[in-house]
Amino acid sequence: MIHQSHAILKNTFGFDSFKEGQKEVIESILQGIDTFTIMPTGGGKSLCYQIPALQLPGITLVISPLISLMKDQVDALVNIDIDAAFLNSSLSMGEVVDTIRQARVGGLKMLYVAPERLEVPSFAQLVQQLEVPLIVVDEAHCVSQWGHDFRPSYLAIAPFLQTLSPRPVVAAFTATATESVQNDIRQLLGLHKPRVFNTGFDRPNLFFNVVRHANKKKYLLEYLKAHKNEAGIVYAGTRQEVDNLTKLLVQQRVRAGGYHAGMGAGDRKQAQEDFLYDRLSVMVATNAFGLGIDKSNVRYVIHYKLPKDLESYYQEAGRAGRDGEPSECILLYQKGDEMLPRFLIQNDQTPERIQKHRYAKLQRMVDYCYTTGCLRNYILRYFGEEPPSPSCDHCGNCHGDWEEKDVTIEAQKILSCVYRLRGNFGSTMVAQVLKGSESQKIKSYGLQRIKTYGQLSDLTLPKIRDLINLLVVEGLLQKTDDAYPVLKLTNASWGVLKAKQKVMQRVPEVQQKVEEPAQGLFERLRALRRDIASEERIPPYIVFPDSTLHEMCRHLPQTSEQFLKIKGVGVKKAEKYAEPFLKEIAAFLKGEPAKV
Repeated sequence: MIHQSHAILKNTFGFDSFKEGQKEVIESILQGIDTFTIMPTGGGKSLCYQIPALQLPGITLVISPLISLMKDQVDALVNIDIDAAFLNSSLSMGEVVDTIRQARVGGLKMLYVAPERLEVPSFAQLVQQLEVPLIVVDEAHCVSQWGHDFRPSYLAIAPFLQTLSPRPVVAAFTATATESVQNDIRQLLGLHKPRVFNTGFDRPNLFFNVVRHANKKKYLLEYLKAHKNEAGIVYAGTRQEVDNLTKLLVQQRVRAGGYHAGMGAGDRKQAQEDFLYDRLSVMVATNAFGLGIDKSNVRYVIHYKLPKDLESYYQEAGRAGRDGEPSECILLYQKGDEMLPRFLIQNDQTPERIQKHRYAKLQRMVDYCYTTGCLRNYILRYFGEEPPSPSCDHCGNCHGDWEEKDVTIEAQKILSCVYRLRGNFGSTMVAQVLKGSESQKIKSYGLQRIKTYGQLSDLTLPKIRDLINLLVVEGLLQKTDDAYPVLKLTNASWGVLKAKQKVMQRVPEVQQKVEEPAQGLFERLRALRRDIASEERIPPYIVFPDSTLHEMCRHLPQTSEQFLKIKGVGVKKAEKYAEPFLKEIAAFLKGEPAKV
């Protein structure tokens, strides 16, 4: 059946070859084996179940967590004449009835539903009457309370499967899951002796960078000015921050819109569609926006706020570069940014053991902001993957010029201070003691009398805190997993205190500069794509992603046969779009001006 799978890959979806892991996952599903796949965003997860669905009899059920994800997937499938639909709260009763009727009469190959739908008795009865050979669980990490996006409704999936006879094959997919979350997925979904595929967590096309202690508004405005023709997402921490940033960007003539849960449903839908259809270039949003958004040409994701953990960060940052093209993931960090997520954990009414777990994950997120090592490797190790080399040469810490500075003396003074404070205080108090603060709180504890008081008075408080965080990242200090963490020495601390180990701090010498995106044929093809999408009332990336337009620019097809060889062009899309794109390429080669 893999020969048929390859034919579908080429003729229906327009790709000549499978990406890493796709072929093996498809084979496993077609062999009737429960399959659990960990594959990074942009790795082609959807094809891993869409291709089997087109070969299996009956209808494939896809359980998906968000309305936006379902709509994007279904729109893309319908565009290439695949019978697909979704059931969710965005539909009217008439639309729900019509979709159910289509399913009953065999008019659908794929049906996307939210997990909550499984608990509706009438829907469970419907599924029992259908031929369902495959059930797909997308964003499978949502089943685990140890994950970053726990959805209690996902716990209904296993009981639902037990009501079906014969039991369908189950295929579970996720892009981000630590080992404990992976174990939860296998157990809580009730997978039967699953075959597990892990293609790795790396996204080579993404450039990761952390910008610390910058003027965030100034940095953001300068960056957006340099990338004015590109689509991007800016994640803010609160609804008010979204509103304020959106207003600021609009005043600066940036095509920006806002999105958060406090907006009306109609306003959210309009903002999302404006972004998907390229009417807006920048979406400023809380984390309520983006999960499953299948917009392939997002060139950058900027975190204006600190995510609660690395899973959330990697999921949100991963919305950049889904088409495989170079993209940037930038985190803007200032001291104190962790206070909001810490407050949310403290007030989320969960058991103490889960809160401690979340505090620990938040600390790992802060450590990411302060590490001077490879950012990509830090992420990979967090997810249990050993990096292939010490440096990726494609992140903010590996790329550019750095100066190695010996801070062993400063480190010894910090460690000595923590020792003398007997591990009873956090970073802020330790920094103030070393600075020689004359605050009333310092005096009330009598801390001005300890030996290390004022020993780093020549440094600013932010620089002292930076050094403290460096020691935490390097394992020379430990922060407790509490609402108000305190600093404690580790076994490794004594090597520095006894002058047996040096501590080095990497300091950037130059700032990375961003360049204007290339103009020319690509922009002309983007304009043509936008016009076609407007006529068909679909998002532009459904016509073709940016990666396919770049392929056209590289290969300059002149005939229908050459056009069909372009990566991302299948038979259906060639029939629909070859003529206008070939005409535009020919006009460009002749030096004719673009049509206005």
